[in-house]
Amino acid sequence: MSDAKVESPAAANAPANGTKPVERKVVVKSVDMSDEMRTDAIKIITDAFDANTIEKDIAANIKRECDRKFGATWHVIVGRNFGSYVTHETKHFLFLYVDQTAVMIFKSG
Repeated sequence: MSDAKVESPAAANAPANGTKPVERKVVVKSVDMSDEMRTDAIKIITDAFDANTIEKDIAANIKRECDRKFGATWHVIVGRNFGSYVTHETKHFLFLYVDQTAVMIFKSG
């Protein structure tokens, strides 16, 4: 896993209600996945933030889309303050911040 910080502003697509797109600051803290999967996962995550405001709904959206795109079984944690210690499949882990909210996704099982 990499502890390097990668800053990547993610410009989201315009929300369905026609409001202005939201600029989100994405900072990758730790990653163990291919570059292509990471790019797809970040898009899934930022889209979930655009579509939802409640953390559990954001997490459910991310899980549903990761299971669909990458195959089951993904686990997703979204929040401003949490600790974790997880076991994951090799090349299937991502921990990042979207603005001030942490997101951890990993495949296990």
